Amino acid sequence: MEIFRSRWICAMSDAGDNEARKARKPPLNSPAPMSEAPVEEMKKPGVLLETYQRNETAFDEFLANEGTPRPHYAKLFGALQEFSATELRRRRDTCDRLVHERGLTYNVYGDPLATERPWQLDPIPFILAPDEWRTLEAGLVQRATLLNRILADCYGEQKLIHTRWLSPAMVFGQPDFLRPCHGIGVANDTFLNFYAADLARSPDGRWWVISDRTQIPTGAGYALANRLVTSRILPEPFRDNHVQRLAGFFRDAQKALVQLAPREADQARVVMLTPGPHNETYFEQAYLARYLGYMLVEGQDLTVRDNFVFLKTLSGLERVDVILRRVDDDFCDPLELRNDSILGVPGLVEALRAGNVVVANALGSGLLQSPAFMAFLPGLCPHLLGEELKLPSVATWWCGQESARQYVLEHLDELVVKPAFRSHLRAPDPEKLLSDAERDALRRHIEFDPDLFVAQERIELSTAPSWGKDGLVARPVGLRVFLVATENGYRVMPGGLTRVSPDAGGRFISMQRGGSSKDTWVISETPVEEITLLHESGQGIELRRTGNNLPSRLADNFFWLGRYSERADATARLLRSALQRFNPERTGSAVPLLAPLLSTLETQGQLAGLAEKPELKQNPEAFEAELLAAIFDPARPASLRSIADHLQRLAGLVRDRTSNDMWRVLSQLDEQLATPTASLVMLAGDAVGLLNQTLVGLAAFHGLARENMTRAQAWRFLDMGLRLERAVYLCTLLDATLRAPEADNPSVLEAVLEVADSSITYRSRYNLLTHVPGVFDLLLLDDKNPRSALFQLNQLAKHFEHLPREREPGQSGLAKTLLRECVTRLNNVDTRELASPRETWSSSKVNAAIQQTLCELPKLSDAIAASYFAHSAISRTGRGSEV
Repeated sequence: MEIFRSRWICAMSDAGDNEARKARKPPLNSPAPMSEAPVEEMKKPGVLLETYQRNETAFDEFLANEGTPRPHYAKLFGALQEFSATELRRRRDTCDRLVHERGLTYNVYGDPLATERPWQLDPIPFILAPDEWRTLEAGLVQRATLLNRILADCYGEQKLIHTRWLSPAMVFGQPDFLRPCHGIGVANDTFLNFYAADLARSPDGRWWVISDRTQIPTGAGYALANRLVTSRILPEPFRDNHVQRLAGFFRDAQKALVQLAPREADQARVVMLTPGPHNETYFEQAYLARYLGYMLVEGQDLTVRDNFVFLKTLSGLERVDVILRRVDDDFCDPLELRNDSILGVPGLVEALRAGNVVVANALGSGLLQSPAFMAFLPGLCPHLLGEELKLPSVATWWCGQESARQYVLEHLDELVVKPAFRSHLRAPDPEKLLSDAERDALRRHIEFDPDLFVAQERIELSTAPSWGKDGLVARPVGLRVFLVATENGYRVMPGGLTRVSPDAGGRFISMQRGGSSKDTWVISETPVEEITLLHESGQGIELRRTGNNLPSRLADNFFWLGRYSERADATARLLRSALQRFNPERTGSAVPLLAPLLSTLETQGQLAGLAEKPELKQNPEAFEAELLAAIFDPARPASLRSIADHLQRLAGLVRDRTSNDMWRVLSQLDEQLATPTASLVMLAGDAVGLLNQTLVGLAAFHGLARENMTRAQAWRFLDMGLRLERAVYLCTLLDATLRAPEADNPSVLEAVLEVADSSITYRSRYNLLTHVPGVFDLLLLDDKNPRSALFQLNQLAKHFEHLPREREPGQSGLAKTLLRECVTRLNNVDTRELASPRETWSSSKVNAAIQQTLCELPKLSDAIAASYFAHSAISRTGRGSEV
């Protein structure tokens, strides 16, 4: 096998150099690399350190060798000492509450309990001294510049391969090298617009890079969210430490992305491309999109026409200039990259070739995420930049080199062996020792196909203080730092995402496996400048009042958000009235009075198959259990709990377009309807109280939507969904009432009025007992009653007048025709004919109008979906025929 130069010049890949490096290690916990800032007077450690057990084999970020806090932790530790135990617990609880209220979440793959988990935030920040930060900053800027130069060569002239500085197998042999992207120019020769490095401190106090994040450097949004929470629970030490702000980094990111656009900056449109709500960091994507002012889009929201990328909105196509992607390289274009991808944009690569759009990071940048490149960086840095590598990587051996492979095979038990490239290889568990059989199998695999393997030195992570159940505890930590490419070079975020291992002796940190996070404070010797993303005073601002750029996918989501919110409201009202009128002592006599409510619940699916269970009417306990299951059973697709889950999911899909208050209301609603603990007995009275709380929460949601959302397309489609759903359930309830055996019973009519929230209105008009014509006139035909069916249809007609012209004239005509026929039909009805004997009701015009309206409303929903939402035959969030 041919040997490449990097074999001799890359210190990190040579076994002999590694042994020499180990021999030169300073004593454990040596303070030499740390900043020697003046030590402030401090109180004795006291009770805070009673539970803090440092790891003697790892570097401790908090305590020096003599057991006293390091200088840059002095002010924080002094502030914590001033707090009582009660105050510390209160601030810990406040941290959890803020995380919950802000909806900070993280998706865990393959979890049978729940995909979405609350973000784990440790309230004790990780602190870096000013001198140490300046050293890290210089090393990170150099490393990002170096990696960008390597990427430019691999997708350009490939001189590093021709001159044997890189092995061809490292580039052409891995799937992250995208051949269709070779030769595509990038703006400002910057392939790596964003970069992140995972850092760890070794026992000798030195920082090492343990992984490079070159494709999609996630975590900056979580770092920002952590800062906003931590600065509120620890405002005193935050101010006293002069913590550097993060807003400047994001302001530079905004400017850098706009400058990449092919068009003038004032015309440039930047969007963030997301894989969708099931991605593990979807919260961060929505959070950053809203913070930076970008539209969060999925692949189906974009289209390529004549080598230009456009956003599909209800008002037509709008050109896109820059795509900040969160979709993996090979999923971005199913035409030229991965043909089974449904996340990308067909034709995107061709638009890149034409220079009509910019993608950040450039497609193919995941190439350098391979750990094998770490072994070559010490040699490539002097060659490309003319200087030594300032921030070293963890000791790495790529088995594609003969000497490195031999060293790895001789030290298998001492090293962490992993795939060199993205593949389906199953790497050994680094936290477990290999058995003899596993070791032999791994050895044979490496010898058979050495290019596919890389080995790295086992690392002992440094420890930092975390807040445990009983006080401060030492936990292993790793730091992820973020950079953005600007016109003046790379800019480092003055902070980062500190990740914490859940185990005291953990060597690897993963948020998927229970890890938590910290805010990262980079302190300054002087007061820091206040930085904001708001426009500077004196700048000219273009005023805008348009709101017609809503993608059809989001219109679909808002429409169904409105439908499910009203469905939850109707279901809660029906179940509350049924439980209030349920009498365990007289089940048989009570059921006829509940007939319209039970029939409506059966039609809507909450009590599916009730007619086939006549025995329930004679069994009070079973009947009550059935009603409670309609509330809490998550296995029932139409239970109130399931509806709340749908609401929560839809709210997540439009999170970048709605307020935190709306998200908070729906989150509380979902929690209230969680399945009761098995050890607790849920009584009917308890359930009624919970339904009351549910209705209050839904009223808050509807109030926020009505009062806080601008009258643009998002609000319009949400209200259209609400109106359509309310019309469906009102007609269903009135139809069930006409068919009820005791429909003219005042008690039955009182229940119907209560469900429709119209009892007070009825009593203000009629002094008599409830009667059928009056009730039906109020709930079916009164266009002044916001709870009547006709009112809902009239509101839908008003919304249609403000919608953009549909792309399909046929569908437009169908939707408006259906709505017009429904309105005309109801306007021609007179409910006084229901004053006749009940036997004639089935042949009345009122009954026919209700039946026909119930038949037409699903068709109206389908027509709306076909006109505005679906670019395929079926609406994405639900079938239009669903009622």
